[in-house]
Amino acid sequence: MKKTALLNVALSRTIAGLGHGDILVIGDAGLPVPPGVELIDLALTPGIPDFASVLRVVLSEMQVERHVLGEEMFQAAPPGLAEVERMHRLGELGKRELLGHEAFKVLSRQARAVVRTGECQPYSNIALVAGVTF
Repeated sequence: MKKTALLNVALSRTIAGLGHGDILVIGDAGLPVPPGVELIDLALTPGIPDFASVLRVVLSEMQVERHVLGEEMFQAAPPGLAEVERMHRLGELGKRELLGHEAFKVLSRQARAVVRTGECQPYSNIALVAGVTF
């Protein structure tokens, strides 16, 4: 059995298969998943699991070079934004890029997978760009 916090098989497999520059999107329950992009659906009920919890667990296994947020996240200020800012200050998310929400949805077409959370706070979305550990 795994020793790390991430137990979901599909998510663990996806992270293990990421290469440098690959994108993993963590989204709220309403973020559309583009055709052809794998959906890892963790949503159970509104709010479970929440965006911030999923982000923390993903970062326990994924090396991130940079992250992309929708500008609207700062206007809406969902609860998960505080965790994003904390992790950014700690250097766990690498460089930051901001896009409008429509451009963010276009970017998600390039993702290896979209992880759907149960988060029901608008604009609780982040694109993580894989880095390397060496």
